[in-house]
Formats: sequence, structure tokens, C-alpha cells
Amino acid sequence: MGASDAEERARLSRTPPTWPIVAVLAFAGACSSFMFTIVVPIQAELPELLDETREATAWVVTVTLLTAAVTTPIAGRLGDLYGKRRIVLALIAVLVVGSVIAGASQSLPVLLVGRALQGAVVGVIPLGIAILRDHLHEDRIGGAVALVSATLGFGGALGLPVSALIAGNADWHLLFWTAAALGVVLFTLVAWLVPVSTLRTPGRFDLPGAIGLAIGLSGLLVALSQGDVWGWTSTATLAFGLGGIVALLLWGWYELRVADPLVDLRVAARPPVLITNLASIAMGFAFFSSNITLPQLLELPAETGVGLGLSLLEASLVVMPSGLVMMAMSPVAARLTRRFGARALLVSGAGAMVVAYTVAVVASSEVWQIGLVNALIGVGIGLGYAAMPILIMRAVPATETGAANGLNALMRSLGTSAAAAVMGAVLATHSVDVAGLQVPTREGFELTFLIGLGAAVVAGALGLLIPKPRVLPGEHPSLPDVAG
Repeated sequence: MGASDAEERARLSRTPPTWPIVAVLAFAGACSSFMFTIVVPIQAELPELLDETREATAWVVTVTLLTAAVTTPIAGRLGDLYGKRRIVLALIAVLVVGSVIAGASQSLPVLLVGRALQGAVVGVIPLGIAILRDHLHEDRIGGAVALVSATLGFGGALGLPVSALIAGNADWHLLFWTAAALGVVLFTLVAWLVPVSTLRTPGRFDLPGAIGLAIGLSGLLVALSQGDVWGWTSTATLAFGLGGIVALLLWGWYELRVADPLVDLRVAARPPVLITNLASIAMGFAFFSSNITLPQLLELPAETGVGLGLSLLEASLVVMPSGLVMMAMSPVAARLTRRFGARALLVSGAGAMVVAYTVAVVASSEVWQIGLVNALIGVGIGLGYAAMPILIMRAVPATETGAANGLNALMRSLGTSAAAAVMGAVLATHSVDVAGLQVPTREGFELTFLIGLGAAVVAGALGLLIPKPRVLPGEHPSLPDVAG
């Protein structure tokens, strides 16, 4: 062993333990993903509980997705400018306030305000990953990033049966009071155990850019989420969709000309970053496709000849192991990254999802088969979601990791939103009337599996195209490049 190796080991032995930081940030990721499944058990009952139409109560889910998508890149930039831990604490505080408002709500407008505020907490995931880069040794970042990324699936998978139990045995408001309690615990842990980030980016916050991005994303995501309800060629859908696209184009034009942009589009256009973000859209699409289709297949009445007739709680217990698989893949992802590189990890994750959807196409008529498909998807997401932040951080300056990870998280959100719209439209189109109930056909489910398969193939193909990052003069990459 050389002197430098001995010195490095001695330095690491003097470094305070970093596992509390990783554990707290993983808990933060799980709490944020829990916000998306917390209302699933009561979604069908909300029209009656709030005396509103089903179309109106659908916004209880949509508004959270909108806030999450808009907040994530903005929070990343704020973290780079003013300190990542400070912004994480602010987002958690917003979660607590939103949960209290939702817990005390008796009407839909008040509940929507609370749910919108809850969605802001999703920004802690890319910020948490950037914090790991600031405080962990490079040899430990891969496993830590894999663990925090895995909580995207773990929190939602575990939260679904927990939410079902609470909703089935107590007043539905308790769901939101539980979220508020989790937020208070999380705020305390972050303030206590996560150190202050000292790496800052000079410059000002781009408020016009943040407003423009919010307007553009809101228009596009509203069109995607409401297209099934309003009709894909309706005036409202086209107005929101085209308006959002125009706003995003104008936003991009502005960002290229401002001194301190919200998102540095020139960095985002670098091939390693651009292709990774495109792969993230495809990976997010493939992941959320299963979240839309598999629970429906499990819960549809067996009398329809398509569904497996499980209750919500039973179905949630079937899909829950995928989150556990994602967590279990964290150490595997770290070892594979060190040996083969993050690009190979992304391609492997996409490959696992290709296998999963192939199995779904040929065998998805038994509960154990759905469980197997979901577990394979957990493997794919556990590997793929661990790879993407590493690929991004190796291709951008260290001072831009928050904003770059926020943009990457936004790309995944666009993929999930598109998946929800596409899968909903496919199943609605391929439905038949069974005893007065519109039920998706077996052919409709098989088509969704084929679309998910195609998205996984696209993600893998894009992964193969990701080039080795090139560091420009005067820049310092976030991480050294290893194994490609």
C-alpha cells in the first residue's frame, strides 16, 4: 500500500460518520414520495366526502404533481445560491403547513391549497443528492445516491398500505395529520444531523425565469393530466398545451440571454447532460406506466374476466415489494457503478424493465406474476434512478449540482405525467361495458405493457449514447469519471 493510500485511509478514519446524513436524506426522500400515495385510498370517495364532482376532486392529485414539477428545478437553483440545507428545511416547513391545512380542511378549495403545498417537498430529493456530493467522499457517493434515489419508489410503495390502513380505520383527515407529524420529525432530523452546505454559486436568483418556467410547465402538465377529461382535441386542452409550449420556448430564449439564469441551458445542452435527461423522461415513463396499470389489473373485479379482484390493501401489499427491491439494489448499484460505470448501470436498469414488461405481456393473469413483474421493475428503477444523478453530476460544474439535479428530476416528472396521460387514454379507449361498468380489456392492458416496453428500450438505447463528459477549461466536475 502506498503512502498516499495510507494517508487517505487515515483521513477517512478522522472524518465524522456520514451515515446519519444519508439516513436522514433517505427518510426525506421516502416522506416526499409518500405524499403522492397518501390520497390514493380515499380518491374514489372524495366526491362524496367533499360533495364535489369526480372531475373536480381529481385535482387533489393533479395539483400536487404540478407543484412538485415546478418547485423541483427552482429549489435546486435556490439551493446552489443560498445553501442546500436551508432550502431543504424551507421545503419541509412548507410540507408541514400544507399538511396542517389539508388536515383541517372541510372543502375542496382548502384541501387543494394544502395538497399544492405538500407537493413542494419533492424538491428535497435532488437537493439531498447534491448535499451528498458536497459532504461524502467520492467512494461513498454511489451507494448513498442509490439509496436516496430508491426512496422515490420505496416511500410510495410502503405508504400505500399504510394509507389504506389509516383510511380504512379512521377519519380521512388523519392521513394529513400523519404527514404533518412526519414533516416535523423530518425537519428536526435535518436541522440536527445534516451539516450546512458551504459550496455556493455566486449570482442572483432569476425570478422572471422562475415565473416563466412555472407558467410553461403548468400549462403543459395541466394539458397532459386533464386531456382525458376534457378531450385531447378540446379547446381547453389545446390552449393549455400549446400555451405551455410557447411559454417554455420564450422562457428558453430568455434564459440564454440573462446573466444568472435559473437553468444554464448551455450546460443542459451538453451531450452527456442532454441525453441523460432524455433517458430520464423515458425511464420515468416506463416506471409510472406500471404504477398506473398494475394496480388497476389487481383491483378490477374478477367477474370482468380481466381483473384479479383484490382489495386496495391487498393490491398495495402485492406492489409494495417493488419498493423494498429498489432499496435492496442500492449496495448493488454502488458496486456496479464503481466497476462498470454509471452509464452501464442505466442501461442495465432499462434492460431489467424490458424483461419486466416482456413478462407482463406473456404472463400477467395471476397475482404472483404481477408481483414478479413489479419486482423486476423495482430492480430496473433501483439501478436506473441510481445512475442518472451520478451521470448528471459528473457532467456539470460542482457549483451547479442542485440546479442540474433539479432539472433531471423535472425530466423524470415529465415522463411520469406523460405516462399517466397515455396509459389512461389507452385503457379508456380499449374499454367495454360490463354490468354498467367501463372495464379495460385484456388487449388494452397488453398494449400498455408494450408501450412501457418501448419506453424502456428507448431509455436503454439513449443510455448507450451517453458520451464521456468533457470538462471545459476553468471548470471542476462534480465527480471524477470512473469506468465510463
